Amino acid sequence: MVHYATATPHSPMQSSGIAQMPPASLSDKKRELQYAIQQQQQLNHQLYASVRHSTPSPHGQTFGAPLEYAGQMPVMMPGAAMFGAPGTGNQALTLFQQTMNHGRKLDGSESPSITLRSPLLDEFRANKSRKWELKDIFGYVVEFSGDQHGSRFIQQKLETATSEEKQIVFDEIVPNAALQLIQDVFGNYVIQKLFEHGTQIQKTVLASTMEGHILTLSLQMYGCRVVQKAVEYVLPEQQAAFVKELDSHVLKCVKDANGNHVVQKLIERVSPERLGFVQAFRGNVYELSTHPYGCRVLQRCFEHLTEEQTRPLLDELHKYTINLMQDQFGNYVVQFVLENGPYQDRLLIIAKLRGQMLQMAKHKFASNVCEKALVTADPENRHVLIEEIMTPKADGVSPIVTMMKDQYANYVLQRALSVVEGEQKDVLITKIRPQLATMRRYSSAYSKHLISIERLLEKATTHSSADSANNLGPEGVHPEGEHAHAP
Repeated sequence: MVHYATATPHSPMQSSGIAQMPPASLSDKKRELQYAIQQQQQLNHQLYASVRHSTPSPHGQTFGAPLEYAGQMPVMMPGAAMFGAPGTGNQALTLFQQTMNHGRKLDGSESPSITLRSPLLDEFRANKSRKWELKDIFGYVVEFSGDQHGSRFIQQKLETATSEEKQIVFDEIVPNAALQLIQDVFGNYVIQKLFEHGTQIQKTVLASTMEGHILTLSLQMYGCRVVQKAVEYVLPEQQAAFVKELDSHVLKCVKDANGNHVVQKLIERVSPERLGFVQAFRGNVYELSTHPYGCRVLQRCFEHLTEEQTRPLLDELHKYTINLMQDQFGNYVVQFVLENGPYQDRLLIIAKLRGQMLQMAKHKFASNVCEKALVTADPENRHVLIEEIMTPKADGVSPIVTMMKDQYANYVLQRALSVVEGEQKDVLITKIRPQLATMRRYSSAYSKHLISIERLLEKATTHSSADSANNLGPEGVHPEGEHAHAP
């Protein structure tokens, strides 16, 4: 008798819509097999580009370098069933091994008695001309969900399936195979589709199979995606249950490559009064701000939580502002507050910059904060910051010259040129132009920087001339009666 072990093969799904299914080439298969393993290999130095001007926040980083799946074992949960068609008694339980290549003998022998795919799945993968429907795979939904092509087929069909078809798919998966599919590289996408297209009762029942395992799933590469999707679709009571399971482990999740995404999603989607775990962030602001994942979570806190919840965190952050400006991750948190924080907190950060603009502008990471401050400051504070970089030091050295030569500060000077206004703009241009000519004459080391500054000068001069012309009367006289000065 031939036994078929219904294995969980592996395939990432498309990030949004489900494309049609042309015959997959070898390169397609390789590309899809590489798609899902994203964050295991992300070390801190890989999260950000080595290029200096890395202003985008790190929380957009989603997928990293591809890995091979071959050596990965599934995380088994208590009560999680192995795959097998309903009614089979899961006789394939002891035969299933996720580490093996599909279509190979389980024991490595020549015996044809044990294979990894059912004949139906083999036919599905081979017969591209047949018009397959969901009803054609009933009884094999779990096996198909764990297959690269079968998973994609089910995802596509669930979007337009009837209520009866969805219920049959649901009943084959829940509860026995739910936890296993949630953690499977292909199966997790079918579970996500059930959350998206199932009834509210189905979503509630599906989420209840996850309860008691939220921490483990949140730390697992594929499980964390399903937890995030569940948070978007379950009722507030189940959201609160998820939060409660993570309460005493939230810092562990925040610092985990997978778990941090779950914490961010909870902060974004759950009512703030239910997020008791944010209390754990107090006293840890500096540590979180300087962590590659913690800095993302803090930004979500400042974005979505109430003033009562964020005030202690912001007050703590201000104790370390200068240090955070110079940190490869902390600078993003400071930039976020400058752009989105309360007015008084932005003023406090700008106050820390005053008197240190040149020093901070020359720093790889703090220079980004200087730029953000110039862009987001109110006109009065912007005027003060720009005045500081125009004023010669006690030794007579002009900060402008230093900034023009520096690999980071020159970007801050360019930003100042792009936001300066009024009379201060004319003064800044007057101070830069002769220095530019001198550096052009005696050095070619800064040519790239100087070209950018030259372009900004030309642009600024053109705008100044246009503004001046718009303010002149018909006889070339300013409205106040003063004669216009020649450029």
